[in-house]
Amino acid sequence: MTENSIIARIKNIVQPYTQRKEGLENFSEETDFLKDLEINSANLVDVVLDVEDEFDIEIDNDSMEGMLTVRDAKEIIQKKLKS
Repeated sequence: MTENSIIARIKNIVQPYTQRKEGLENFSEETDFLKDLEINSANLVDVVLDVEDEFDIEIDNDSMEGMLTVRDAKEIIQKKLKS
């Protein structure tokens, strides 16, 4: 699975939770879920659950707390897919 396909799938996952739609226009690895997309912390848990379902992985609490940007999410997903 390529990095671009992972990022595209993350973008699809976060779209319904995004309050600031302009943040989706410049969606990249640097995109911050809280600052750029204004996803609230309760919805961030939903994003993590959706990521788990989409990629058939399990994300532990430590990893979940560190998942604040698209890059963080991508790296966690890649690590979980390899293990």
